[in-house]
Amino acid sequence: MDSTTGNRPPTSADLIVEGLLAHGVDTVFGIPGVQTYELFDSFARAGDALRVIGTRHEQTAGYMAFGYAQATGRTGVYTVVPGPGVLNSSAALLTAYGAGAPVLCLTSEVPRAFLGRGLGHLHEMPDQLATLRTLTKWSTMVEHPALVPNALGAAIHHAHTGRPQPVSLAVPWDCLGLRSPATPIAPRPPARPPISPDAIAEAAELLAGARNPMIMVGGGARHAASEVRALAEHLQAPVVPFRSGRGVVGDDHPLGFTCVSGFERWSETDVVIVIGTRMELAWSRWPDRPAGLCTILLDIDPRQTARLDPDIAVIGDAIDSVAALTQALAADGPPRTDRSAEFAEVKRRIAEQITDVGPEIEYLAAIRQVLPRDGLFVEEICQAGFTSYFGFEVYSPRTFITGGYQGTLGFGYPTALGVQAAHPDRPVVSIAGDGGFMFAIQEIATAVQYGLNVVAVVFDNGSFGNVELDQQRLFEGRTFGTKLVNPNFARVAEEFGALGITANNPLELRDALDTAFNSGRPAVIHVPSELGKGESPWKYLRPATRLP
Repeated sequence: MDSTTGNRPPTSADLIVEGLLAHGVDTVFGIPGVQTYELFDSFARAGDALRVIGTRHEQTAGYMAFGYAQATGRTGVYTVVPGPGVLNSSAALLTAYGAGAPVLCLTSEVPRAFLGRGLGHLHEMPDQLATLRTLTKWSTMVEHPALVPNALGAAIHHAHTGRPQPVSLAVPWDCLGLRSPATPIAPRPPARPPISPDAIAEAAELLAGARNPMIMVGGGARHAASEVRALAEHLQAPVVPFRSGRGVVGDDHPLGFTCVSGFERWSETDVVIVIGTRMELAWSRWPDRPAGLCTILLDIDPRQTARLDPDIAVIGDAIDSVAALTQALAADGPPRTDRSAEFAEVKRRIAEQITDVGPEIEYLAAIRQVLPRDGLFVEEICQAGFTSYFGFEVYSPRTFITGGYQGTLGFGYPTALGVQAAHPDRPVVSIAGDGGFMFAIQEIATAVQYGLNVVAVVFDNGSFGNVELDQQRLFEGRTFGTKLVNPNFARVAEEFGALGITANNPLELRDALDTAFNSGRPAVIHVPSELGKGESPWKYLRPATRLP
């Protein structure tokens, strides 16, 4: 971009844009406001080098950046005004923090003369930076243009070094337009700690005596899919994800398990290799830790050693640590005897068993039949979303997009728009309940305006369904605060200029998805459905005892 006018030096806003482009950022999501006018003017002068997608709510700007980051592993960037704008987007920051997504929030502040004085300037917070630091891995504010390049480079470096997580950079209102010479900062690659050969040797020795090893994977293993698959094939170990790790080893691979089929093997597991995951299945969802179980942790975050208390810890990037472990095992002996037939029988039996969940499984199967292998699926906090953790087949990493442990109701559709912005040529399906979809229904306008052809499937049972089922179970059938009055979602979509379709059963949903994908338009498929009539998915997500 041309960041100067005549001989004048660049503004802080110009330096932000130059820094984004230097770091390979091609898309920014956000809403302009008075404190960020200078930044948006710099965006405009960048021309086609930087795509800027406006949203109808700040939460969506944050969620779209989150979806972009989750679907690519690259930096998802959004910008909002300080104070209310930051707070409106804070749920997205918290979701990115929990799910391990490198999101950058660009914001502003009150003018420098008013910082910390508490005079009630427009959009002033008592301590915005302190608030942001509770939601991010790293945050800063700079008050001079010369400091901008280094601060922006540091933010993106922190977002990607170690466990990826969100960061923020604030530049006060009166500083964004301030001009000053500044030294550009070259992008710094994420730091990759060296792998301890002693820890690898110790892990290999332990695995040499393991009869039934298991590999648990999370979001930290997504970029190391080929290395994880090689390790699993050498050990003939099932690879078990929960949410973010889905697709690291595909469900159609003999060793690709779900959290339900993995539980079937849990009681016999003697060594579990934990790669880039919080191991939630073991400490929260699966009862009865196997006697004598040993844990090998492979993680880039050294804090996980204190949290998970493994027997052996290998700290480093998953690509490096998994490859080193596989190499050490290969040096000690050939791959183990193939167990594909044994594992296929376990997976077949579980696939048959989970059909008792009812229509959720049938609707998810309809989506899978139509969605191409490289299509992307965005879950949501609803009965179909919970069921998708184990009832929707996933074939490759970063194609199952999840909000992780935050369980952020309403994140799905706006996140899916960011996923579609990242992959405009690949089909994206977002599922949601009626309650969650209404959190961001206005963003159908964003989808239409920018040609983000997400197909949203809205399961409408007129309630916050999961809450209602819990209340019925816990309080003698009484419910309160769960009933909802909804529009006809297909008609609402048409009013926004999107395609609206109603599907009353799984077969109609399959046909509707075909129509939607072939239309080349954003679409909403309204499914008036009494989900939750079969067995609860929680029967499988929190099993009380081993499955029969």
